[in-house]
Amino acid sequence: MDLGLEGKVALIAGGSRGIGLAIAHGLAREGCRLALCARGEDDLRRATVDLGALGAEVLALPVDITEGEAGIRLVDAVVDRFGSLDILVNNAGGNRRGNFADLDDDAWESILDLNFKAHVRLSRAAIPAMREGGGSIVFVASIYGREAGGPGLAIYNSTKSALISLSKIMALELAPEGIRVNSVAPGSIRFPGGSWDRRCRDDPEGMATFVEQNLPLGRFGRAEEVADAVTFLVSERASLITGACLNVDGGQSRSLI
Repeated sequence: MDLGLEGKVALIAGGSRGIGLAIAHGLAREGCRLALCARGEDDLRRATVDLGALGAEVLALPVDITEGEAGIRLVDAVVDRFGSLDILVNNAGGNRRGNFADLDDDAWESILDLNFKAHVRLSRAAIPAMREGGGSIVFVASIYGREAGGPGLAIYNSTKSALISLSKIMALELAPEGIRVNSVAPGSIRFPGGSWDRRCRDDPEGMATFVEQNLPLGRFGRAEEVADAVTFLVSERASLITGACLNVDGGQSRSLI
C-alpha cells in the first residue's frame, strides 16, 4: 500500500531512541525527510547514521524541548532546511513516580513541562508551517491516559490524559485548515534501554507473571508496532481520521472508550 508519504517532512520530538526512533525508521522507509530532536547528542548521532543507511535525509537537532522558545527554534530550523513541515510527532516524555501527597510542585512542573507543555508549544509553533499544504500532528500518549494507571502515577496519568484531550480539541479547531490531529495510546512496550526492558532483566519471574495477568497476546509490544500505527495515521490513507486516540496495546487496556 502506498501511504503517500514520499518527500514529506516530519519532525519527531524525542526521536533518537525507543518508540521515537522506531517512528523515524517507519517514516524513513516511506520516503520522508526527517528532523529529529532530543537532548542526547550521542543518541542523535547514532540515529542519524542508522537512518542514513536507509537513504533518509536527516536533520539532527540537539534541543531540550522544555526550554521556552525551543518549539519556535525547532520549526524554524526544519523549514530553513527542508522548506516545509508536513508531520509533527510529539513523542518525548518521561515519568516521576510518587504518592500524590508526597509530590511537590517541582515534581509536577518538571513532568508537566516535558510531557505536556513542551508539546503544546511545539505544536503551536508548527501550525503556521502546515497551513499552506495541510499537515498531520500525532501525540504519543498512553493507555494510562485513558484509564487509571495505578498508585504512584498521578503525574504521568494526568499528563497523558491531557495530551489525548488536547489532541481532540486541536483536531476540531484545525480541521478547516486541513491539519489532522490524533493521538496513540501504547500499552507496555519493550525496547532496549526502556523501563520494561530493565524490569524484565531485573525481575524475569515477576515480569512473566505480569505478562500472564495483563497482556492478552502473551508478550510485550514492540516499538515498531507503535511506529506502524503512527506512520499510518500521518499518511494520506488516514485522511478521514482526526480527533482519534488509537490504542496500540495488544488488548491490554480495559477502557470501553
